Amino acid sequence: MAAKLYQFLTSPFCAKVRKVLDFKDVEYEIVEVDYLERKELLLASGQLMVPVLALASGETIVDSARIVRRLEELYPEPTVLPPSWSGLHQVLADYIDTQLEDALFKASIPDEVAFFRRQGRDREALWRMVRERKYGAGFVEQMITEHGVQQSRAHQALLPFEEALSDRAFLLGRIGLADFALYGQLYSLAFTGELKISAELRNLRMFFGRVDRISSAPEAA
Repeated sequence: MAAKLYQFLTSPFCAKVRKVLDFKDVEYEIVEVDYLERKELLLASGQLMVPVLALASGETIVDSARIVRRLEELYPEPTVLPPSWSGLHQVLADYIDTQLEDALFKASIPDEVAFFRRQGRDREALWRMVRERKYGAGFVEQMITEHGVQQSRAHQALLPFEEALSDRAFLLGRIGLADFALYGQLYSLAFTGELKISAELRNLRMFFGRVDRISSAPEAA
């Protein structure tokens, strides 16, 4: 029996968890949660936020950081916390999931609005309400109006990672938690099927493709 990952497609934290599951070769199925109707998610986890991972054992884990920690306990190999680099991976992943997330999220807003609008005006309205409850009235329209500014801000925030990847495949040399966190945040600019960062960020584009190809699916004979 496979695990179940309850997710929103647009969530960078769900993208991070998917790739950790793939890396550890854990069998799972994706349950795409309807943004408006979350009854199944509520029944599975008792709360309304994603990601939620329901393991075949019956254990349910919420929050991407907790999910990754539990997966590391249950499936220690291959590890996402390489020996001697564990602390750095955790510190860097925390930075990526907070500071970098803020810049990339704001740059992704026009695509997210379009995504939820295609699902129905009621879903778009709820998405807007959730965002504006957190960031203030008019936030979504302001981010759309300032999209060029937010793209530039995201570009600047990504430059240190572009430089770090200039001579290596992964941020700290060996793949680990920070790489999966970075992949997840980049996914917020790629869920449309196109990675929407500057062509100048060549190393990050190659990095994203490298991690994106990690799969637990069996190769064709």
